[in-house]
Amino acid sequence: MAYEMEDIRTSQEIFYFLLEHHEIREETESRLYQAYAENEQIQNLVKSQGEAAASSIERYGNVIYLIPREDNYFLGFSRAQLKTMLGRSGATNRDYFLSQFVILTLLVEFYDGQGSSSKSRTFIRAGELQNSISEYLKAGVESSSEESEEENGLAFSDMYEAYEALRSDDKGTRQKATKEGFLHHILKFLEKQGLIEYVEEDEMIQTTKKLDSFMDWNLLNQNHFMRVRQVLNAGGNYEQD
Repeated sequence: MAYEMEDIRTSQEIFYFLLEHHEIREETESRLYQAYAENEQIQNLVKSQGEAAASSIERYGNVIYLIPREDNYFLGFSRAQLKTMLGRSGATNRDYFLSQFVILTLLVEFYDGQGSSSKSRTFIRAGELQNSISEYLKAGVESSSEESEEENGLAFSDMYEAYEALRSDDKGTRQKATKEGFLHHILKFLEKQGLIEYVEEDEMIQTTKKLDSFMDWNLLNQNHFMRVRQVLNAGGNYEQD
């Protein structure tokens, strides 16, 4: 298929903007947004550039997003980077998996995968989320065996030990070696990515339109939702794709 030079230039402009800002909003960048939304050839060119950069280009509502793939360490984060950013000093793999489990628990608390919108609540307080993390970890340990953990790659016992090794802190020091501090730094990371709003004074967590759109349109179809619920409720006894 032959492309017009003007379309090629516009697609490059759109992709460069996405590389710099990770999103294009219709309300602030209407020219680029409309060029992408209304011109199939430009859209194909931008998506092709995204493929070459190990990323997906997706439009949810009135926003176009650049979404790095899981193994894209240039535009995304590597495991080593996340361990440093989210975990305590000298964080191990079990600390990394615990941080991902915390994020997974947060998503399940907000989204139920039902109806026209997957969102089931408007906010949660940090203390309630902390209690849910503890409950899900205990349930996972009680219902999973050593064999099932090896089969599914979800070591609930290791994550639970890592979580219990964190001290409790009622003084608000925000140290990563405490349960409260560990959760605090994960929430601040998610806020920096534009996924949640975290009101520290009230310990209130709310999701952003960006995360709501992503969950509604892409992640929580019914199959994905049931798989997540099974991981949390049945100690990881689900079939791998």
